Amino acid sequence: MPVGANPKREREFRKLEKEFKQEGRYRGREEEVAARIVNKQRAQAGETQAAQDGGGAPKAPRRAAARGVPIDGYQHLTVVQIRDKLDGLSAAQLEQVRAYEAAHKKRKGVLAALDG
Repeated sequence: MPVGANPKREREFRKLEKEFKQEGRYRGREEEVAARIVNKQRAQAGETQAAQDGGGAPKAPRRAAARGVPIDGYQHLTVVQIRDKLDGLSAAQLEQVRAYEAAHKKRKGVLAALDG
């Protein structure tokens, strides 16, 4: 795995590699295939250096983009992170966040912060 991969991705890599060896898939290339799979996941999640720098065109659009929410990466943020970002939003933007949250995750902490 490349430098900078988080522990979760390291575990996924080891699990895939072990699984491929046990099943006899990709004989002699288990490590390479597992690394490619995990690196593709990292790139799609924006965890690679190229994704952070904005370099290169993304190969696949994100599946769960929070459309209409004025907070970048909203669907990946925790309740605390969202609450910290609410202060700079207008009333209309807060309503957009509320509508999205009520229709999707319905997190009590976020909804309470929006009502307060």
